[in-house]
Amino acid sequence: MQNYSNAMKLAFSVDSAVEAVSAKQQSEKKTEKGDIPDVTAKEWFSLGDRVPYDRRTKKILAPNETDGSTDIVNVFHGTSHDVGIDEKSVWMSFLPGWPDGSFGWAKVNQHLGDEDIGPRLFVEYVGHGDSDKPASYPYGTVERADLVEAQWEAEGIKSTFIVGFDYSSIVALELLSRQLDRRDRGITPTTTIKGVLLMNGGLFADAHSHPWFTTPVLKSAMGGLVTSLAQRSKFAFRELMRPVWSKSYNLTDGEINELFDAIGRRNGVYALSKSAGFVDQHKRNSERWDFGRIFHASKGEVSFHIAGSEEDPFEGRQLVAAQQRLGAFGLDVRILLGGHLTTSEHPELIAQLIQEVGPKHGRA
Repeated sequence: MQNYSNAMKLAFSVDSAVEAVSAKQQSEKKTEKGDIPDVTAKEWFSLGDRVPYDRRTKKILAPNETDGSTDIVNVFHGTSHDVGIDEKSVWMSFLPGWPDGSFGWAKVNQHLGDEDIGPRLFVEYVGHGDSDKPASYPYGTVERADLVEAQWEAEGIKSTFIVGFDYSSIVALELLSRQLDRRDRGITPTTTIKGVLLMNGGLFADAHSHPWFTTPVLKSAMGGLVTSLAQRSKFAFRELMRPVWSKSYNLTDGEINELFDAIGRRNGVYALSKSAGFVDQHKRNSERWDFGRIFHASKGEVSFHIAGSEEDPFEGRQLVAAQQRLGAFGLDVRILLGGHLTTSEHPELIAQLIQEVGPKHGRA
């Protein structure tokens, strides 16, 4: 089997139009903020609230609007903004990924600090972080897109730039498809997507590369057993999580403990197996969620930026496919350092990238 990292280096070397930052160049970049203490899971979730969401009406409810319906779940909702926002403000919508949910943005947000990137929304899907994890729930891409739109409506967000990680890339493709559907029907969207930065996620249904011992196992009959064991054992949890970091990354006990605190809330490690069907969903909806179709149909209206890690075992081929299929059409593609959780390994680089391509300072 071809080494994905080498394949990326080869693919990027043949097209000088691709803006790929080499490992050497990135390692020389230094954050101006110096050493920043990591935010804990407890601190992260204290910055937001759990709000009721009705999946039937697809609305965020006020606390007094709940009626005990089984369709209502509580989801984590975090925002950060200055007093002076208005309808013209372009929000940065941070969509979470697997396995750490919104907590994956904690280090990135720390490195962004008070940078002027616009108001920030941090979404947490059902099944992750401090959101509920009901045993019987239609976990999936469409359901997640419904929740994102409900969060936008609840905050009165008129325009946004999406920063999506892992399977939120597919959620973003559904949201972009909805925007195209509305445009074709002559409907003005309530929230306009101005740009996207999608990292380490699925773009093409034929380019997923998840090793058998990761997502394929979790979606199998063994998935519940594996995650149930990891919910009860820190050792099993560490073994389950280890592939999301690069092999050379010095993973500390403290990081594992914080990750367990972020994921394990409300039986969350066990619930990870319920979120593992997104690859199959992508393949079943390959035409609607085809990145090439969406890119060409939205080009000129949406600013597209793609990034992937050199050592990502889950979506390593996506970056190559994006460059080969769309690089000649001006797609902005970047290579990042680290493994799948580059949000944990190199949050300062992602913060720099967000500042560069976001609506405040970039090309959106």
